[in-house]
Amino acid sequence: MTAAADFPPETDAPEAAGADDNETPAVADDATVADTPTDAGAAPAADDTAEAESAEPAPLAGDGSKSEETPDEAASEGSEAADVEIELVEVDVVEVVEDSEVVAVEVVGVAEVVEDDEVVAVEVVDVTVETGQSADEPWGRVDEDGTVSVREADGWRVVGQYPDGSAEEALAYFERKYNDLASEVTLLEVRHRRGGASASDLRSTARTINGKLEGAAAVGDLASLVARVAALTETLAAESATEAVAAREAVDDAVKARTELVEKAEALAARDPRTVQWKQATAELNALFDQWQSQQQNGPRLPKSTAQQLWKRFRDARATVDKHRRAFYAELDEAHKGVRDRKTRLVEKAEALAPKGEDGIPAYRELLDQWKTAGRAGKKVDDALWARFKAAGDALYGARIEREAADAEASREKIELKRALLDEAKAVGDERDIAKARSILTGIQRRWDEIGRIFPRDTERSLDDELRRVENALRSREDADWKRNDPEQKARANDMTRQLNDAIQKLEDELEAAKKSGDKKAIANATDALEARRTWLKALGG
Repeated sequence: MTAAADFPPETDAPEAAGADDNETPAVADDATVADTPTDAGAAPAADDTAEAESAEPAPLAGDGSKSEETPDEAASEGSEAADVEIELVEVDVVEVVEDSEVVAVEVVGVAEVVEDDEVVAVEVVDVTVETGQSADEPWGRVDEDGTVSVREADGWRVVGQYPDGSAEEALAYFERKYNDLASEVTLLEVRHRRGGASASDLRSTARTINGKLEGAAAVGDLASLVARVAALTETLAAESATEAVAAREAVDDAVKARTELVEKAEALAARDPRTVQWKQATAELNALFDQWQSQQQNGPRLPKSTAQQLWKRFRDARATVDKHRRAFYAELDEAHKGVRDRKTRLVEKAEALAPKGEDGIPAYRELLDQWKTAGRAGKKVDDALWARFKAAGDALYGARIEREAADAEASREKIELKRALLDEAKAVGDERDIAKARSILTGIQRRWDEIGRIFPRDTERSLDDELRRVENALRSREDADWKRNDPEQKARANDMTRQLNDAIQKLEDELEAAKKSGDKKAIANATDALEARRTWLKALGG
């Protein structure tokens, strides 16, 4: 803790710092307040920064903030808690004087709470400390040789000497030392009332202040300060027990959370490298590491042995995943290298087919089949090689397209000729004489073939289909005519007609006889059989 005020050096032998003849004790009328600057006893050294700092009371014990081990091993073994320091940056002391005696001291202090070299809070302490002394019971005395003593329960205790000044100056100097101690005690009490600081940190500060109060070179009611610190320490002891339980629970929860991260990392490390999606796995492991760092920075500090054990497991899991990933990509790079060489050779062969034009397409198709089975060489390499391979194929197919375009231009006249032939072919269906229709169609087919093939192929197929329908219609007529005029079929039909006629004649005789006899059943049978034979005969054309 440093103060803006420049006090004389704190020592049991103030003469070592030199006498200050310019110090003027506070003088006021009865019940008046005299503002006494804190540097009144050190006016000649007001600009001496080093002397001013040496004159300050010892700093308050820092409230150690918790920080955990860093992810790397060295930091995890050597990390220590960051200190929280309370620094008094400005102190004003106002003495209340009655009958030329200081009966109270009002201390106004501005304190900065510093954590990791950054000011995180500013506290203003304004407290009036009753000196508790009167003209009958002074807390201090000054001997003729400048020796200053403080009154305690068991008598007077020498606190230092001030030989080069007056007795009032000597007492004022050591009373200011007391006021500094009182301000530290008050500041500690204020911090406890306001909350925010842990009880263990406040106890540490209280122990530091107690150390300053033991044999303090100051004049004032030191016993009351000790009692206040003792009372506060007793209160903080009970609060520390509660904090300790909560801290242990928080540590247990942190260990559990940290263990879950370790187990997830180990699960990633235990997976088969051949089945791992490495991009996703790397992202998952990085997320686990970010969570680890977040818990480390924001969570409670774990016991060193537990933290080191968990970190070792987590680090080993990360190392295993990294080893598998490197091995996978090394193997993949080697495979990509072989595929790249194969595809490069295919590209060179495809480019060599360019002079063949359309005739190189069959060979290019074979190369394309080999390309499909060659594997992958990495996205960038594959894209570059494929662009070259495709360009070689485009050149070959471009030659075909140019040839087909020329053929299509040359086929326009042929298309018109074939469409004219199709118009002539309509007469084939209109011709009743099958032989003459066949002759017309044969002439059309001969001229059709003489015209030759046309392009595009779709147009050629469309025209061929139309002519084929004419041919099929004529063939159907020829088949039907053949069936009607086939001698064998005619002979079979005549023989069937004769048999049916004979059967009809016989059934008619039987029907006549049944009618004469009146046999109704015989009449019905003969009638049905006769109708069936006549139907068959009609179907044969008889």
